[in-house]
Amino acid sequence: MGYFEIFIALFSLLFLLFYAFRNKNGFPTNWPIVGMLPALLMVLPRIHDYFCEIMEEFQLTFVYKGPWFTNMNVLATVDPANVHHIFSKNFGNYPKGSKFKEIFEVLGDGIFNTDSDLWQYHRKMAQSFITHPQFHKFLVKKIWEKVETGLITVLDHASQQGLEIDLQDLLERFTFDTISTIIMGHDPKTLRIDLPDLPSSKALNDIEKALLHRHAVPVCVWKAQRWLGVGQERKYRQSWEVLDAFIYECISKKKEEMSKRSASGESKSHNEVGIDLITLYMNEVNQSATFGSKIDKFLRDTFLNFLIAGRDTTSVALSWFFYLLSRNPQVQSKIKAELDAMMLHLKDHHDDGELKRSRLNYLSRNFEELNDKLVYLHGALCEALRLYPPVAFEAKVPIDQEILPSGHKVDPNMQIIISLYAMGRMKLIWGEDSYEFKPERWISERGRIKHKPSYMFLAFNAGPRTCVGKSMAFTQMKAVASSIICNYHIQPVKGHLVIPDVSIILHMKHGFKVKIVIKRSSVHSQLRD
Repeated sequence: MGYFEIFIALFSLLFLLFYAFRNKNGFPTNWPIVGMLPALLMVLPRIHDYFCEIMEEFQLTFVYKGPWFTNMNVLATVDPANVHHIFSKNFGNYPKGSKFKEIFEVLGDGIFNTDSDLWQYHRKMAQSFITHPQFHKFLVKKIWEKVETGLITVLDHASQQGLEIDLQDLLERFTFDTISTIIMGHDPKTLRIDLPDLPSSKALNDIEKALLHRHAVPVCVWKAQRWLGVGQERKYRQSWEVLDAFIYECISKKKEEMSKRSASGESKSHNEVGIDLITLYMNEVNQSATFGSKIDKFLRDTFLNFLIAGRDTTSVALSWFFYLLSRNPQVQSKIKAELDAMMLHLKDHHDDGELKRSRLNYLSRNFEELNDKLVYLHGALCEALRLYPPVAFEAKVPIDQEILPSGHKVDPNMQIIISLYAMGRMKLIWGEDSYEFKPERWISERGRIKHKPSYMFLAFNAGPRTCVGKSMAFTQMKAVASSIICNYHIQPVKGHLVIPDVSIILHMKHGFKVKIVIKRSSVHSQLRD
């Protein structure tokens, strides 16, 4: 018998022993040699809910023992005191580090993958550009253009034809188009009636699944798969190449555009149309001697990091937001009432089509003023982010050994996993109603948004690495949510299963199949009644 057959026989025997003598309460047993890996593999299809059960049972922190000789021991925690310590109080002891960068190598030297001086440079530049008045003008303009010419067009078509559509797919297309436009000045135009395939968007999904796989198996396993070019690692490499081709093409086109403009002496004014992020970055790096011949690589890494964050944060949050509204119609009614109260002056528009155009026109023209007034909508979006955070896990590794506030010891060989999904559902953190969708928990008695500490609401990270694009994400989410809620009924397809996918990003595994029904003069009808 060969070594391979012996290995398979031993592994099969261990698996049978595990199944026969598994912990009947469902919690992992620490087996000789394989540790708790069999239990992890068994629950992988429902890993997010499993984390909730484990965290609740073990008072918010649990130590997972990996196979012997793999350095795969993990401390899983959702304890706010631990999170505050790791992300803020002792931030310097928890850099991204070489292990994180090795797993997330596709991100290159972007803002999510770097530490120290390079990270500070990235963050300072990103904050400066994202808050640039001309970029903000461009952002709002392009979001509403895509709402009116893309999203509304496709939803109207689906309604008129009585089609079942995947709302998650539509929202991914919307955010992919808008984020590509505002970051790289290129609109892929994936949000059309014919819903064309776009390899670069699919490549992002495949990479995210491969990243979770790298967290779930021993390093030697995924490295062997990478070397052999098989399994998830094969998809990872192929998807990486697809994304590189897309981003480098956008960079090349923008360079050519800027070069032609410079050669012709044309001075394009951005006062009216605003300015995209790639132009701001290119103007900056072209004046710097820091990057030399590596300017394109710096831009590629920067834009890929932004592309992943910008597409997924918004589309995933909105998908789960509309799913939650479909299960909590009373919340949708309150959001609709909040919007209607701001558009009472549109009551004279009797025609449905004219009323819809008037609503969209009013929202787009007055969005800056309305944004801060949409308090209940803001609370509902925060509540959706609490229950379904777009990024399901955060990972940290300490430089030096220390004792966490929970009393657990961590050392440089231990990875720390924070489940944002589980954290948002803990009764010890959010109360007995932690699984309920209640926007009211975010609203004060004076009708203002309550501040929740980032170490208990981690959707936009915490401490020095708090997301620089938070306001940009809320701007996009509110624009989409208000446009759809004002004009359409979203009806989930009966029997369609909606569950989280096994991925770093909390996509819906089977999408969100719905039917679209156009609302009929609801503002006018309400006043008439």
